[in-house]
Amino acid sequence: MNLSILPPFQRAWLLILLALWAAFLFGGFIFGSPRENRRMPRWTRMASSFILMIAGWSWRLAAAGSGVEMYATLMAAGVTFGFIGDLFLAQLISRSRTKSTLGGIGAFAIGHLFYISSILFLLDRFSLHRPVPVWRSLLLFWLAALGGWYVLAMRGQSQPSILHWAALPYALLLAATAGLALGASLQQPLLLPLALGAFLFLLSDMILAGAMFGDLELPLHHDIVWLAYGPGQMLILFSIGAAMQLAL
Repeated sequence: MNLSILPPFQRAWLLILLALWAAFLFGGFIFGSPRENRRMPRWTRMASSFILMIAGWSWRLAAAGSGVEMYATLMAAGVTFGFIGDLFLAQLISRSRTKSTLGGIGAFAIGHLFYISSILFLLDRFSLHRPVPVWRSLLLFWLAALGGWYVLAMRGQSQPSILHWAALPYALLLAATAGLALGASLQQPLLLPLALGAFLFLLSDMILAGAMFGDLELPLHHDIVWLAYGPGQMLILFSIGAAMQLAL
């Protein structure tokens, strides 16, 4: 997690937030009661997402004067919109399922625009400009996202809804984050957790799409989504520590 580069107080604070995040996310799964194909209560999921947002802005404060303040700012903004997306999908902002889904997709899409901008900043800041790994990984994830969108959302649809079509640019955005992260990590191994986090985020949404648009709902399906999404967001966010280490 690259916390060793931080002063003791900031390191302790981020470790406390990390422990609370894990307690709500994994504790909700372990101790929750099965209901509607999930064990995690809504409040523990929202609490884990809120704590991750607090951790994002705490990382931004920790990054002051490090030379990667912009990376930390963009990451914190991305995880903030992730929290807003979680509120939408939990139907805490709108009770309408369609509006909640579209609102969640919109919020997550904005979050990924921040993530993409942050990775582009890293590529420029640390001269990770080798085009072959970046474009190969981007193409790989774009093709995977396109195929996944067709199989999970569009195949067999005679009259696709706005949700079916909105899923395509959203999937390509998530794939761009994962592709750029992989391209950066192939040149700088310290960024491998960032690439893994982006992949887990993409995977969680592919699993969610399988249930949303088809009949691919697994046992404890919603928990599986969160057990991929939550750690994915955490790894993406805590890559700020790797960026700060690179800047030393």
